[in-house]
Amino acid sequence: MNVLGINHYAHESSAALIQEGRVTFAASEERFSRIKKDVAFPRRAIQAALDHGRLRIEELDAIAFGWNRGGSTPLHTLGSALRGQLAWSPYWLADSTAAIPRELYRGNGRDALHWHFPRSQGQRILHVDHHLAHALSAFCLSGYEEALVLVVDGRGARQATSLYHGRQGRLRLVRSIDWPNSLGAFYEAFTDLLGFERHNDEWKVMGLAAYGRPNVDLGDLLRVTSDGYRVASRAIVGRRWADLGAIERRFGPRRDPERLDQPDRDLAASVQASTEAALEALVRSGIRATGCRRLCLAGGVTLNSKANGRLLASGLVDELFVQPAATDDGTAVGAAIAACGTLGALPAYPLADVYLGPGFEQAEVESVIRAYKLRAFRVAEPERLAAALLAQGAIVGWFQGRMEFGPRALGNRSILADPRRPEMKDRVNECVKFREGWRPFAPSCLAEAAGDYFEGCVQAPYMTVTFDVRPARAAEIPAVTHVDGTARVQTVDRTVNPRYWRLIHEFARLTGVPVVMNTSFNLRGEPIVCTPKDAIRTFYSSGLDFLVMEESVIAKDATWDPGQLETPEALLSARSL
Repeated sequence: MNVLGINHYAHESSAALIQEGRVTFAASEERFSRIKKDVAFPRRAIQAALDHGRLRIEELDAIAFGWNRGGSTPLHTLGSALRGQLAWSPYWLADSTAAIPRELYRGNGRDALHWHFPRSQGQRILHVDHHLAHALSAFCLSGYEEALVLVVDGRGARQATSLYHGRQGRLRLVRSIDWPNSLGAFYEAFTDLLGFERHNDEWKVMGLAAYGRPNVDLGDLLRVTSDGYRVASRAIVGRRWADLGAIERRFGPRRDPERLDQPDRDLAASVQASTEAALEALVRSGIRATGCRRLCLAGGVTLNSKANGRLLASGLVDELFVQPAATDDGTAVGAAIAACGTLGALPAYPLADVYLGPGFEQAEVESVIRAYKLRAFRVAEPERLAAALLAQGAIVGWFQGRMEFGPRALGNRSILADPRRPEMKDRVNECVKFREGWRPFAPSCLAEAAGDYFEGCVQAPYMTVTFDVRPARAAEIPAVTHVDGTARVQTVDRTVNPRYWRLIHEFARLTGVPVVMNTSFNLRGEPIVCTPKDAIRTFYSSGLDFLVMEESVIAKDATWDPGQLETPEALLSARSL
């Protein structure tokens, strides 16, 4: 059975392929188009999925979109405006009324699919409820037989929050909260007010919150209740999309993100604390309704790793699985799962990893290096070379295997540095990522050592949960310890990513620390690199010292030679390309 899932509606267009009950390929369009958060129809991602599966589009058994049928979203918006749930504005009436026939005509992606892939006409095409797609993408890949499934985002076609009971391979809707009563809308409004970009920079608010105190009363805008929350939607959503008028009148004009002061940090901390309280109330209500203490999370709000860490540490839940691609890109997977269910049983298995994008062989890497006439070396053990470079203070671009699916770089498209050096945080922020100096970096840690460094951390392979750094260890890894003493951890399992595990293991042998600093391989405002060409362009556009692609290493310093390392030549077995 070959099923294609597509996300194409609001943001993060993507495609996913399921073959014989397993996700074999998944990628966002942005990685191919090089447009951050690309909303265009994911024709490149679809073609990459078909190429990976060695399929033609007419050979698919079904194609599914992770959004509802055309017209359903603007119809709900129109109804919300007429019911007075939105601030009165002719914009809501005009925009929604115009969008209904437009969506019906275009079929919410169907028209674009047929345009880019004419042979898709005649194929079985489904539209899957957006929140159901989110929920399936989490529950069916969690490995849990029974779980509470919580979906929280800005909005679906109708819902803003949904709670499901997953049991015996099926999902039952327990409760939903409709947009515009939206926790996601609340968080994104303050993301915008603080000068950041909606649907993109919400995690900057989370990082900024650590520098402030939650001393701003937001109870009139977000009221936490016994079963969840209540958002003052007229003020938060405003009179049109991204309208900040009401909250600007309360908190002042939209900020310059380069000039944030302490009251802004306190506001971020208050937004984060309110969101954490609302999520905890939702989980408590879900546990009361289902009796389940295993929790699956999906939807953009659930990428808030600080809130996830607090949930796990609270004792409310026994186990937690956060869909690694929790935002809308992951609904391509959920849509494909739903389509499989219409053809037979829902695929259900514990997700092993998210290395689901394109990969490149050594010969392909060398071809690109020769095409650019670059000086490079081929080494037999690139992970040991990279570990030696990191231990000597170099910043390394690490490009290996298949690209990760989702927003996190997990050791295949990563920028790596030495976590023991406190100056690395500023150096990477300023000279490589070109971003705000207060932004934290994540640690990649050998799975078997994680509990020694991070409290309560046993398995956290996807950087979706924040843990407290053990006080006795914080001084060892200052570059990845946030100002509040936490870290967004990735545990690295030897059987899942053996090459990355060997790199960290070798770094531990050299330094005594089984942790490396890991951030995504991209520049500010760009998607994570996909191809060797992307990696080379990013390497030469930044302050990276070395680029290691498969078995090839390129140095920024043209006079560098592997023999300069205090490492036996037999270890490197280097030769010039």
